[in-house]
Amino acid sequence: MRDDARGLPMTTENPVAAAAFDQAVHRSLEFRLDTADHIAGMLHADPDFVLGHALKGYMLLATQSQAVTPDVLAICDWCEARQENLTEREKGWIAALRPLALNNKKKALAVMDQVLVENPTDLFMLRQQHHALFWSGKGMTMRDAVARALDGWSKEMPGYGFVLGMQAFGFEESNQYQEAERFGRRAVALNPDDFWAVHCIAHVLEMQGRLEEGADWLEGPIHRGEDRNPFMSHLWWHQALFFLEAGEYDRVLENYDRGIYPKPSTFYIEIQNASSLLWRLQMLGIDVGDRWQTLADAVEAVVDSHVLGFTDTHVTMALAAAGKTQSVARQIDSFREFAKTPENSAAELGEEVTIPLAEGIAAAFAGEPGKAVDLFLQTRDDWIKNGASHAQRDLYSQALLDAAQHAGRHKLARALAAERVRLKPHSRGNWLKYAAALEADGQTEAAANARARAKAVILN
Repeated sequence: MRDDARGLPMTTENPVAAAAFDQAVHRSLEFRLDTADHIAGMLHADPDFVLGHALKGYMLLATQSQAVTPDVLAICDWCEARQENLTEREKGWIAALRPLALNNKKKALAVMDQVLVENPTDLFMLRQQHHALFWSGKGMTMRDAVARALDGWSKEMPGYGFVLGMQAFGFEESNQYQEAERFGRRAVALNPDDFWAVHCIAHVLEMQGRLEEGADWLEGPIHRGEDRNPFMSHLWWHQALFFLEAGEYDRVLENYDRGIYPKPSTFYIEIQNASSLLWRLQMLGIDVGDRWQTLADAVEAVVDSHVLGFTDTHVTMALAAAGKTQSVARQIDSFREFAKTPENSAAELGEEVTIPLAEGIAAAFAGEPGKAVDLFLQTRDDWIKNGASHAQRDLYSQALLDAAQHAGRHKLARALAAERVRLKPHSRGNWLKYAAALEADGQTEAAANARARAKAVILN
């Protein structure tokens, strides 16, 4: 037996494999590209290291792609056949891996919780639970799960800063921004390379309308991410949001081309970032050139891959915006068939959330705004079930307002726009949309005042 960096035993006698395991965990939490190299070195040093094989399985699932499912299930088979003499924690890793591979998040999360109650310092499992909760739309549970685990930690333990960063993000998604910032800044102070904590602070600054501070906060990290995985595109996306809110659209497009979608990709987070930003720009009347077409040509390859409903809707956006109506129909038909899959978290939400939301998106781009409004209103209270953050899901609210305006539903558009300026008064786009809604409703003087408010939103 060997202990990991936090003193938890692992069933391997090989010190090289044990050290590589710790390195792989640490590097994965920093989104490092060399994580796979550490995993390969670990399994080369000890090919029979069951926990090491399970770690590889979890890292494959981080791609959020159905393409890896057969490989991960093969790892499950291999590990399950060799688990007799493992520790209970290691058995828990294996027990959670199979349902996670089959996208049964409810079952996987139940096992993860058991593992963490007994082993609160299992850093990698804590991060797996954190992300699974995030993609289930369970922000408050994210907060509470880390709070439970923190009881077993001390600040001297390796990886303590990562736990603070996760606690921070749980607070942020629970709308507790002061606590989120406090924990997040402590995490970054302990480890400036903890880009999840950096990302959490960006969320806080965006939600509070601290535009210049937010853009500056991300300037350093986005330029030292050459050795990071595609999560880096999300930091570029967050910085672009600060520029977007301030009306600096050229800088938004510069971020898009440099860091958000610099080349065709089908990686899930890059699809999400690219689609959502282009649509935000388009709803503000900004010409995005041929970027939709480039994105849509790439995502046609994944219309039948259903892991995250949130990603599916962003694939729909790209296809619909580029006029690929046959591909949109194929994707939605594919999801209807996939929705029959038993014990699959994404499938269970198909008829309730993902399919009508995707149909609403398709209708918006097809020039049927009234249909889009009805479908968006039908699903509005359930958007959170498809996961992601407040900032990411805000796109759906913007799409509902835009559709209401184009459908001539002026009272609804005014109400939605009024909601937005009350909740996010720091956004130039919100004030411009409110002005348009007021104008359409015959409130000329109020519309002029709203336009004046829009001009006041700037980056110094």
